Amino acid sequence: MAVKPIVMFPADVLETPCEKVTIFDRKLTKLLADMYDTMIENDGVGLAAPQIGISQQIAIVDIDDHNGTIELINPVIVEERGEQTGPEGCLSFPGLYGEVTRANYVKVRTFNRKGKVKIIEAEGFLARAIQHEMDHLEGVLFTKKVEKYLEENDLESAEG
Repeated sequence: MAVKPIVMFPADVLETPCEKVTIFDRKLTKLLADMYDTMIENDGVGLAAPQIGISQQIAIVDIDDHNGTIELINPVIVEERGEQTGPEGCLSFPGLYGEVTRANYVKVRTFNRKGKVKIIEAEGFLARAIQHEMDHLEGVLFTKKVEKYLEENDLESAEG
């Protein structure tokens, strides 16, 4: 497919709530494939449509685990529990990292690329990545939730 350019802050599309997806067609399937290629090319674990200039409620997450690639279309968190604080970065803010507190467990109702409802449950790092991407769909950037900014060497020691 195609690698799209990443939209960088302060582009307006990054802070604008996205429109719901209403048409589930081949164009959507191609967009999801392009988003995946773009995420992989940029060494990300998630990507939201506004990060490639598209203001629609579409995001993907792939933390390279047994879950594979998770596609989120019009996602809604229906349950959350616990709390975790950890480092986050964003492809739209290269080289910027900060500590963010999020729910440790989320249950999300979303649609698949064919328009069928799907329930996803996630905890730990996967839950963090899903919440980060879902925030993008509401126009909320991780910088609004950062408790403390981190230097690159802080990150390396946090990763062990």
